[in-house]
Amino acid sequence: MYIKELSLMEFIEYSKDNIIGNYYQSINYAMLKAEEGYEYEYIGLVDNTDIIAASLILYKKIGNTFYGYSPRGFLIDYSNPVILEKFTNLIKDYYKKKNFTFIKINPEIAIGKLNKNTLNFEYNENYNVINNLNRCGYKKLKSNLYFESLLPRINAIVNLQELDVNNFTKNTRNKIKKAIRKGLTLEKAGQDKIPILTNFLKGNLSKDLYYYNDLYNVFNKSDDVDFFLVKVDYKKYLINSQHYYNNELNNNIYLNNKMVSKNNPSVINAKMQSDKALLAYKNDIAEASKYLNTNIETYVAGAIVIKYNNRITIQFSGFDRNLKRYSANYFLYFAILAYYQQDFKYADLNGITADFDKNSPYHGLNRFKMGFNPDIYEYIGEFDLVINESSYNHLLKSGLLAKEFNK
Repeated sequence: MYIKELSLMEFIEYSKDNIIGNYYQSINYAMLKAEEGYEYEYIGLVDNTDIIAASLILYKKIGNTFYGYSPRGFLIDYSNPVILEKFTNLIKDYYKKKNFTFIKINPEIAIGKLNKNTLNFEYNENYNVINNLNRCGYKKLKSNLYFESLLPRINAIVNLQELDVNNFTKNTRNKIKKAIRKGLTLEKAGQDKIPILTNFLKGNLSKDLYYYNDLYNVFNKSDDVDFFLVKVDYKKYLINSQHYYNNELNNNIYLNNKMVSKNNPSVINAKMQSDKALLAYKNDIAEASKYLNTNIETYVAGAIVIKYNNRITIQFSGFDRNLKRYSANYFLYFAILAYYQQDFKYADLNGITADFDKNSPYHGLNRFKMGFNPDIYEYIGEFDLVINESSYNHLLKSGLLAKEFNK
């Protein structure tokens, strides 16, 4: 067995059907990271003429040496300790000659699934992979509680073939109904409208407009990206509001008459709630009427979706926080799931945190994504394969590692 640099076609052929293949291990992601200053190559473990492991390796200079990064980990059978050890030893020798200090990996291997009743993870046989990696000399980095690592450790995955709005939480169902009532619609938008999304993302992410345009351009060449916006259809908004107002008005009249004959607390409370609903619908009618005959386009949310094999990933999403009353983020996710339901098997809602406490600063994010009834998986985490121990320790002590990765 030996390590060799693979051609692009060799890598694509190996990776496209690999059981742990993912878009991070793709030419598109390599080109995207090249814009951030990384160089890249594809390497493989070859036995005679058969490729039995492969990886995209991003690399960059750090101090007087280099480090490598295999995003979402090598494409290898981590449960096979013999192959893993052979590959590890060969790759260390291969990159030692290239003056590499370490290679970082964060494999997409689910070691646990969240029990939604206890909010504890139940671990599976993949947990043994940690021992395999430790025995081969990989250093397990601290498991992040929030989003301290390069990629999320806890991900929410929806099985699109089992998608059923009735399985969503009550809060999520109500938010979606509210959004539909307010005339929200999903628009598959062109690149020229990406600045609208970036306005929703300000303050959340450190990316700029150039990054989102570059991401779209790279993945769009192979039709592996979609860009969506949510806008208000004021005609639908007005029709729906009038319908709900008329229904509630009839209910209000009924309750008013009932109060005359049966003036108890439950009836009084129902009448108060009806009065409140009538006022809300009346305000909705006024708002929809105001903008109906104008050329104003009101966008309230947006998302960039990456497509790879049988899975879609909601990579970036945001909504107008000044218009929270539209519940646009709930509609956005629901509409995206419905859009891809027939053509893809899984939807990755992307990262949540490992902190499920109600006082967590990310409680709202967790609650929002978990409202769509996804399966919550814990991945194995980050590891550093140290190639030059003394150089690695120097990078640690000098603070260069912290400076590079704690951005």
